[in-house]
Amino acid sequence: MSCYSDNTTATEKYHQDVRRKKFIFAGLITITFLLGIYAISKGAYQLSIRHVIEGIVGTSEGNSHLVVWNIRMPRIVAAVISGWGLALSGLIIQSLLRNPLGSPSTLGISQGAAFGAVVGIIIFDLGGIGASAALSEFSLISKFGRFASIPMFAFVGAMVATWVILLLAKLRKLSPEAIILAGVALSSLFNSGTVLIQYFASETQIASALFWTFGDVARSNWSEIGLMALIIVIASIWVTFHRWNLNALLSGEEAAKGLGVSVDSLRVQGMVIAAVVSAVITSFHGVIAFVGLLAPHIAKRVVGSDHRLVIPFTCAVGGSLLLLADTTGRLLIGSGNLPVGILTSFMGAPMFLYLLMRGFKR
Repeated sequence: MSCYSDNTTATEKYHQDVRRKKFIFAGLITITFLLGIYAISKGAYQLSIRHVIEGIVGTSEGNSHLVVWNIRMPRIVAAVISGWGLALSGLIIQSLLRNPLGSPSTLGISQGAAFGAVVGIIIFDLGGIGASAALSEFSLISKFGRFASIPMFAFVGAMVATWVILLLAKLRKLSPEAIILAGVALSSLFNSGTVLIQYFASETQIASALFWTFGDVARSNWSEIGLMALIIVIASIWVTFHRWNLNALLSGEEAAKGLGVSVDSLRVQGMVIAAVVSAVITSFHGVIAFVGLLAPHIAKRVVGSDHRLVIPFTCAVGGSLLLLADTTGRLLIGSGNLPVGILTSFMGAPMFLYLLMRGFKR
């Protein structure tokens, strides 16, 4: 009788915990929605809540509908989707490498995208500014560059970084910790290459390249947002499908292999998917650092490490976090726009240092 009572109590506690987490998740989605409504109303052209609602449903008169759907709504949706994707990429990398420091930024994926974009802007003259005297010999390359685009170069740069990491991991049998260190070294290499190219560029080209490297979710249009959303949804489906395999990895590689998980194949697939998601986002919006590092840790603090729960929570936290950062950046300097990548770096750097110190204490 007492055993039955204990089992009933444990079951009730489990269901109460699940209900609590569902309530928190619903609250997070509600807060994100309300923050989006608030973000639509704020800006150089102020809108009341009534005008916002009328602009969304299409019954407004004047400029409200134009401001809502052509200016602010794409930015808000892009922030939520980009935060979702970056957070998901960070979760995938951390789960597969079993390392809390894993993210697109720490593996050099974001820096590779920035290097590719700078190559396109300065060497291939995709900004339409004109090559400097030091790069005039690349005039033929500049003509070829007109058939390309900055996002394409950024995407290629990010995928090259991923390919190098995977190649090193396969050839040298690197441990998860060594992969992170290799990513840090690769980040330094790409940053050095970016500075070297900028050294030979004109002042106008440097300004254009520097502006691109600042993360900004206001650059994409609806078609680009749709492309990002499609890729991120596919990645989310893949992660959800492999949630039990990722849970098995929590107990270690040997335990996961004993349960029938093909760890090597799972790791390669997951790393490629995480890289593609972060590369697409970075190619359209520039470098937005630390969202992929912060969001998974916040979600795990709330719901634990079970991927059945931590996957949707991580995506929701990433979307709300990036939307909050972008809205804060718009409000801090009045009618201007503070690049969201700056704010996420300010938020993420202390978290990165905290994780490093906690690791050394262990």
